[in-house]
Amino acid sequence: MEEKTIAAGTAGFLMEMGMLKRAKRSGWWIAGVKDPETIAEHSFRTAVVGSVLALMEGADPAKVALLCVFHDTQETRIGDIPHIGRRYLSAASNEKVTADQVSAAHPAVASGIQRVVDEYENGDSLEVIVAHDADKLECLIQAVEYREQGHSNVQNWIDTSLASLKTASAQELAEAALNMSSVEWQQTYLR
Repeated sequence: MEEKTIAAGTAGFLMEMGMLKRAKRSGWWIAGVKDPETIAEHSFRTAVVGSVLALMEGADPAKVALLCVFHDTQETRIGDIPHIGRRYLSAASNEKVTADQVSAAHPAVASGIQRVVDEYENGDSLEVIVAHDADKLECLIQAVEYREQGHSNVQNWIDTSLASLKTASAQELAEAALNMSSVEWQQTYLR
């Protein structure tokens, strides 16, 4: 491929990722949340949560953050399929979607992103475990925030997220988040 075509393919991938800033996390609609966060908002906080958990668990925070950033990028093509929807739909694997997304990108970009997604989907390293915990812990925190806003149908998200956490650090942070308000952090500077 000529350089101009590779640059266009790589830029196209970057433009596609911009859709994540507009695409909503549609599973929350089931709980009555009319205007849920976007996939990009979820992915950003998941990467931050993952970095924090990695530091607490002795994992590589940069690697965990990278895994978290790319964990839902496939949703530009297949949408955010809620768990109940997966009972009726068969979507392509995240690895296949990613391969299609980066097929015209710079070869190093394509292979690098594919490796990250493959590791997130199939790996068993501490970093992968922490990244999966970060995804679930972010969902739990978001559910706590939605519950505070008056959405009473989010308890199932809290319960299933809490039950799926594997690391001691994620469990500890989940318990703390469940026992505080979403604005309690302000007390650190109001004292």
